Parts: sequence; structure tokens; C-alpha cells
Amino acid sequence: MAPSLHPSIDNGIKKGDANFAGGKLYCHCPSNKVEVTLGSNVLHNHACGCSKCWKPKSALFSVVGVIPTDKLSVTANKQKLHVIDKSAAIQRNACKECGVHLFGRIEVDHPFKGLDFVHTELSDQSGWQEPQFAAFVSSIIEQGFDPSQMDGVRSKFKSVGLETYDVLSPALMDAIATYTAQKSKTSSKL
Repeated sequence: MAPSLHPSIDNGIKKGDANFAGGKLYCHCPSNKVEVTLGSNVLHNHACGCSKCWKPKSALFSVVGVIPTDKLSVTANKQKLHVIDKSAAIQRNACKECGVHLFGRIEVDHPFKGLDFVHTELSDQSGWQEPQFAAFVSSIIEQGFDPSQMDGVRSKFKSVGLETYDVLSPALMDAIATYTAQKSKTSSKL
């Protein structure tokens, strides 16, 4: 039996709407939900196998996209949020009650500073960008997944049209390298 990658992948990837203007995300509390409003669609939505991202129960991967920080606002029950690990580059803000991660923000010098990480599955609206690729695929082994089953995981991703990487996609790796090169040029001029 094939492993559950993520419900939005296992149940068939639903194409997003290029004109989708954003919407709301909600934690899983039965009442007094944390509400986060996103003022645009996400970019670089992808399956992530790292151990830090929030995942639905029994899913091997999270699905996470990014949005400019100025397009995200907490619009209800902000007091219920706390940062999971204050020492991490991505400050994952989760609901204290249900544990769902609503957004991750980078506050330190980083190539992706200015982008927030979000899980669009927390929205009841459709139109969000569909997953574009799978990242940090081998990282599920570090979390106890049987390495002999990795070919099946990669095959399942490929069967739904997603390329798999053990880092980020080439475009995002290029962005990191560009940031590093520019920072290196700036510091060498000092």
C-alpha cells in the first residue's frame, strides 16, 4: 500500500486559480479560531518532508507556500498564537490550543526574509496555488520512514506530476545562491 503523502496530493491535486486574490486560514479549534488573512495567492507551494513543518495526522509531508509578509495579517484571536521554537530561522506561529501552525516568519538575515510560510489547506476557500514540487524528500527517513520505501514515495509524487528534490526546487536554490553571492560582494566592499 502506498504511503499517505498529504491529503491534497493523495486525493488528486486540484489546480489553483491564477487570479485568486487570497483568503483566510483558520486553526483547528472548534471555536474562537485563530484567523489569518492572506491578501494574495501563495507562491512556490510545495510538499515538504522536513521535520519542522506542520503536517496533518498520518501525512508524511506538509504542503507549504510562501506569501509576502505585508500580505499576511492575523485578524482574529492573535493572543492564542505562540512561536514553537524561538531559535529557529523560521518562527512558526502555532495555536496554543490545537497546535496548528498558522504561519512561519523569518526575522533574521535570510534569503527568504520578507516571505511568510503558510498552509493553504487551513482555508475553506479554493483557488490557492496547487503544489508545484516536493522538497526535502529524503528528510522523512530521519523521522523514521523506511529508506527501502523511498522509490515508492518518489514514484507517487512523479505520478501526480511533482518533481522531487532533496533540497528546494532549482529556482529557490538559485534565489538562495544569488542572495549569498550579493551578500558576499557587499561584505567584500566593506
